[in-house]
Amino acid sequence: MKLIILDRDGVINQDSDAFIKSPAEWIPIPGSLQAIARLNQAGYTVVVATNQSGIGRKLFDMATLNAIHQKMHTAAQQVGATIDAVFFCPHTADDNCDCRKPKPGMLHEISRRYDINLKGIHSVGDSLRDLQSGFMMGCVPHLVLTGKGVKTQEKGGLPPGTQIYPNLEAMVDQLLSNSLQAELNFAV
Repeated sequence: MKLIILDRDGVINQDSDAFIKSPAEWIPIPGSLQAIARLNQAGYTVVVATNQSGIGRKLFDMATLNAIHQKMHTAAQQVGATIDAVFFCPHTADDNCDCRKPKPGMLHEISRRYDINLKGIHSVGDSLRDLQSGFMMGCVPHLVLTGKGVKTQEKGGLPPGTQIYPNLEAMVDQLLSNSLQAELNFAV
């Protein structure tokens, strides 16, 4: 199975320091949904792993989060993209849960749900905690410079081997180009 794990805010859609609290505030980053469609066409199962502490902070409720995700799924489908599943952590940092990134609880759940070892699976995020949770599970870390990505890059301390791209679209271009090259080399 070809699986890829994406963060949501700052990778697929525009981020906000005030949180994405309604479907109206969920705005896709140009090219991100088309990039997901290209991943699907190349045989990838796309899943999202996202911290959503706005629920724990009582900024929005589960019905609102579901509506935001319904908007995301609908917008993706309109360009031929499918997001197979969304895994989320509703807790605040003070809750000290196992699922809030940088802890790997959500990724453990993805591994169980898809019955797959995540070693070598591509994980894409715009924050250090996104990269750290994937790295702990053996994922290949990819930083996009959308959302909080530029600040994350400037702070440094990225996991070893982190690859950096301007956005999800550029990351997917490189991933699919590398996959095609590997297939061509294998065929020779």
